[in-house]
Amino acid sequence: MRRSTPFMLAALTLTALSAFAAIPVHADPVAEFYTGKQIRFIIRSGVGGGYDQYSRLLGRHIGKHIPGQPSVLPINMPGGGGIRAANYVAKIAPQDGTILTIVSQGLPVDQALGLNPSFQADLRDFLWVGNLSSSNQVLVTWHTSPTKTLADLMKRETTIGSTQAGSISVQMPAVLNNVVGTKIKIIFGYPDGRDVNLAMERGEVEGRATNPWASYMAVTPHLIEKKLIIPIIQVGMVKDPALRHVPLMRDLKAINPDDQAVLEFMSRATVVGRPIATTPNVPADRLAALRRAFDATLKDPEFIKEAQTQRAEMQPMTGTELTQTVHEIIATPAALRERVKAAIQPKDARALPGKKRQSN
Repeated sequence: MRRSTPFMLAALTLTALSAFAAIPVHADPVAEFYTGKQIRFIIRSGVGGGYDQYSRLLGRHIGKHIPGQPSVLPINMPGGGGIRAANYVAKIAPQDGTILTIVSQGLPVDQALGLNPSFQADLRDFLWVGNLSSSNQVLVTWHTSPTKTLADLMKRETTIGSTQAGSISVQMPAVLNNVVGTKIKIIFGYPDGRDVNLAMERGEVEGRATNPWASYMAVTPHLIEKKLIIPIIQVGMVKDPALRHVPLMRDLKAINPDDQAVLEFMSRATVVGRPIATTPNVPADRLAALRRAFDATLKDPEFIKEAQTQRAEMQPMTGTELTQTVHEIIATPAALRERVKAAIQPKDARALPGKKRQSN
């Protein structure tokens, strides 16, 4: 009987290792794609404000959760209330998974109602990654205004500042006037929400039309802490826990019972708060990786700590949930669409005098 020598064992080991090495190893194609890549994060507004804050916060953390750990570069692309950025993402940007964007909250409604001919995208083609926040929108008045309650808003003409014509900040007060019977005088044309805040402080207007409560908490918390603003109406599906005393728009009584569905529609639309998407036609495995990275980022202790430091409230939705919500809004029945289109037309509104730059 022959005995194995150390030399023979070594030779057999080398042979086995060589055979193993010859077996092809299938690397993660998503990691291979993203390694060394840069993701451009298109932000629909200028620097500052809620959209910018939430985008940059996510951008600082999501890259490490994407296979291949690409870098993330924020790019501000203001214009048209978010339409410029949406058109770029839909028509010009590479459709390979190297683009993320934050979409304007009001764009699903705009598409459902066919309100803006310059909006060339179809949000049903966007691939939705997740929603950072579904914070309720709030109409507020400045603390020096005599209007401090909904009852006051029903009896007294109150000047409310808004951004561009057709924006959600004009649509919501128009709905309140036309459907509920409030006496809001809409002053529109402010470049962005920061300018409306300044207008309140200067006494140009008495309040500001709907803005996410989470944005007040994160961007201008001093307005809340010093009680400089008074929330009058909140718009959402359920009350914000911090605003239990503030009435929900969907709970208000419509003058015409047939318009109760208008209040419901506009309230549901606010669920799309800070939605994140990528371009159409991204391969399914890369979309899945981006969605997993989004979900993982929201559980990341470093992200959570920074969000808390910035007071950036998170009420997230998954990409699947967000997709369903956007598609449901766009698929609104024709009869309801016509009622909503009539309700959002302001009848008591005035544009700011002089030429203003386009709203962010």
